[in-house]
Amino acid sequence: MHGSFLLEIIYLLLAAVIFVPIAQAIRLGAVPGFLLAGILIGPGVLGLVHDVENIAHISEFGVVLLLFVIGMEMKPAFLWRIRHLVFGLGSAQILLCTAIITSFCYFVINLSWPTSVVIGTALSLSSTAFVLQILTDKKQLTTDTGKPSVAILLMQDLAVVPLLALIPMLAATNSVTSSVSSAFLQSIGILVAVFLGGRYLLTPLLHRVALSANAEVFTALAVLIVLGTAYLTELAGLSMAMGAFLAGLLISDSSYRHQIKAEIQPFRGLLLGAFFVAMGMSLNISGLINNPGIILFATLGLIVVKVAVITPLARLFGLPWHKALSVGLLLGQGGEFALVLFTLAFNQSILAQPIFDKLMLVVLVSMLVTPVLAYFADVLKAKPQDDTDLNTVEAEQSEGKVVIAGFGRVGRAVAQVLDSANISYMAFDKSANIVKAYQQEHPIFFGDVTQTSLLHAGGIQHASCVIITVNSPEDAKELVSTLHHAHPSLPLYVRGHNSDTCKALYQLGATRVISENIEVSLELSEQVLDDHGVDSLLQNQLLTAFRENYYKKIKDPTDTIMN
Repeated sequence: MHGSFLLEIIYLLLAAVIFVPIAQAIRLGAVPGFLLAGILIGPGVLGLVHDVENIAHISEFGVVLLLFVIGMEMKPAFLWRIRHLVFGLGSAQILLCTAIITSFCYFVINLSWPTSVVIGTALSLSSTAFVLQILTDKKQLTTDTGKPSVAILLMQDLAVVPLLALIPMLAATNSVTSSVSSAFLQSIGILVAVFLGGRYLLTPLLHRVALSANAEVFTALAVLIVLGTAYLTELAGLSMAMGAFLAGLLISDSSYRHQIKAEIQPFRGLLLGAFFVAMGMSLNISGLINNPGIILFATLGLIVVKVAVITPLARLFGLPWHKALSVGLLLGQGGEFALVLFTLAFNQSILAQPIFDKLMLVVLVSMLVTPVLAYFADVLKAKPQDDTDLNTVEAEQSEGKVVIAGFGRVGRAVAQVLDSANISYMAFDKSANIVKAYQQEHPIFFGDVTQTSLLHAGGIQHASCVIITVNSPEDAKELVSTLHHAHPSLPLYVRGHNSDTCKALYQLGATRVISENIEVSLELSEQVLDDHGVDSLLQNQLLTAFRENYYKKIKDPTDTIMN
């Protein structure tokens, strides 16, 4: 049993390794590659993987981690700016889509009222996982089209509580008022507990764990924060993804957020890829072949209705028509939560088996065509310079800034000079005590700078240069080598200890290396020359000539000089 499941995981990884690079090479993006891999290895085609349900359950955590990372990047201030989009545009989209689809099912198809309501509410939702992953990959989360898309998706996730309460009410004669009131009271209670815990306990807890200097424990804590909050919000009736988003939001202003993001990213990428593969494997090929006309017509109808609703609404909220239509296309599919609602309604005998099977296919097919919808959305969008905000919030924070890797005595001295010159910077240090001591005065964040994933999480690709002041020569060499390989044009200014270290750093790609030994020697020499009455002009000539000759020899790997 275990061996069979392990073999299926191997097939999953192998398919992803093969098809994702192919999809990226032909400019389709990673998501279509994962979907194609899932379709081919799933039960409907090659049949290499049969345990789709277990893989789908595990891969759902990829969506949870995606929302957590996005929550850290959004920040409360950003959400406050788009509150009118969340509650205005988002609510209007859900209500109108629900009304239109429900009316069509009840008056045209002659389905029962409970069945029509379930179908209408479920199909009003879009795919958070697909849309946010596409927006994240293209760095469009906070563009003119990204902001309303995110706002609508957030409102849809918030609508989970009443939608979950709606299914039992449609299946029985429970009191509507008492059911909804109970659901909301429970949700509010748990959300308040999560907020207060995150507000007053998270930072002290992170600081205490950071002091232990145990990377494994810090990773465990990062995962615990995500999963714990997701579980609590699920108890409240909200989706786990919404809970993870809330957790990310709570630590978005924390000095530890970059290190947490660096720890989470590998899990997020792997599990999110598995989620898209699982979606591909879930496609019932035989059902699609047996009813191609009905499924494709219903899928097209769903997309047309949602685009027709969202586009004028987005225009009403200030977007030009081409960008409004772009938002409509991005959100035209059904969502993964619709699958949950349909399953619950089926178990409550609201949906009959034939209708349930067809609805599941419609949602899955619409999700699978999301990359195609996103392509047309990109075609419709204006040129990049027409977007008011092309980068994520994280990118905005690091755009053009100096990054200081290491905030010991040397790093702090550099920061003071940059402050005096009004040059923006952000600093990282792995000492929790240093971060706590200086975070009120300087933009410093906790993290091990030898993990380049930390610097990438902090947006190093948008920095103007990096100043490396770490104490360990080996750490400095490793960091220079990795950064120069990943970003060849990024200037790297490095603290060196002696000539051998400086030579090695230059060979690894450092832009400029400053030798501590020689600068101390020159400072001492200047004092001695001054005490012996040597003219200041001659002093300057002697010291400058020595310094230039020294650094010239350091850059030449064939020269040997005294440390």
